[in-house]
Amino acid sequence: MTLVFCVIIVALIFEYVNGFHDTANAIATSIATRVLSPRQAIIIATTFDLLGALSGHAVALTIGKGLVDIHYITQETIMCGLIAGILWNLLTWYVGLPSSSSHALIGGLCGAALAVSHSNWSVIHWCVEEGGHLTGLWPQVIKPLFLAPIIGLIAGFVFMGLLMLIFRPFKPAGINRNFGKLQILSSAWISFSHGTNDAQKTMGIITLSLVTATAAGTFDNLPHWLDFLKLNEFAVPTWLTWVCAITLASGIATGGWRIIKTVGSKLVRMNPMNGFAAQSMAALVIHVASHWGIPLSTTHVTSTSIMGVGATKRFSAVKWSVAGSMIWAWVLTLPITCLIGFFTFKIVQFIFGI
Repeated sequence: MTLVFCVIIVALIFEYVNGFHDTANAIATSIATRVLSPRQAIIIATTFDLLGALSGHAVALTIGKGLVDIHYITQETIMCGLIAGILWNLLTWYVGLPSSSSHALIGGLCGAALAVSHSNWSVIHWCVEEGGHLTGLWPQVIKPLFLAPIIGLIAGFVFMGLLMLIFRPFKPAGINRNFGKLQILSSAWISFSHGTNDAQKTMGIITLSLVTATAAGTFDNLPHWLDFLKLNEFAVPTWLTWVCAITLASGIATGGWRIIKTVGSKLVRMNPMNGFAAQSMAALVIHVASHWGIPLSTTHVTSTSIMGVGATKRFSAVKWSVAGSMIWAWVLTLPITCLIGFFTFKIVQFIFGI
């Protein structure tokens, strides 16, 4: 019972870290273009992330039962996967690199599952047909890892190109003033989209922990007032939805300023039209992915949308050295967190004799 509660607490710590790590996705461009003050941007991001987190559970189902064989999932496995995700998020936050909290969590969970199964790679659901469509690590994680940034880059470039063509005859002052107002709406939209995707990952992990504990008989002697913890099937309860949503919003409210600086000013210099285009296209891609239950990296999509928008000015307008560092972090996230999850479990196994 103590271990289950520890897993829940660590999962909520991951959710909080995820919040301040990914704040830049929602507010960096609004702050960089001076459309919103940092305080205003954080209020909008916190409010709409909370609303987005309450809007569905498709991504939670993918994280909780679509990637790893549930028979090899224990409380220790979940704990080690979460620790791997937290460590990677803190490291990339410290150096100011926007990376994927989703992939950090997935990599850590896969690594811990491999450790508990003695490196049996079949415990990972690589590609499974379910309900007429493919699920698993390859179609829902690895393919989007490469496709989503490309889609974000192209969408940002094309949309910004269209806006430049349409509004070429108008004066810059009027364009900036009007798109400044529109960027407030795009900030709310991308915050909502971020909530629909990122909050659900922790919902899925905690639900998986509760289902595992219920099946193992951990909750058999619980007092009646704690019966809400018992889950006989994988379905995210309402109370958990609210807890995760509030925790993510709390993390966003603190602001991850190191990454905000990288995304907002080091990558591309932007005006309100640029910010509106980048945020709108990123929000659209994230929203579609959430609807399909794909645990997308909101960081990847947001950053590449900004790159695509910047490239419409001229190719050199994007600081490609910064972009290159970000891309390396994205590629390495899954394998490194998989290793961290694997060896964290081995250390726990050695210390406690599991």
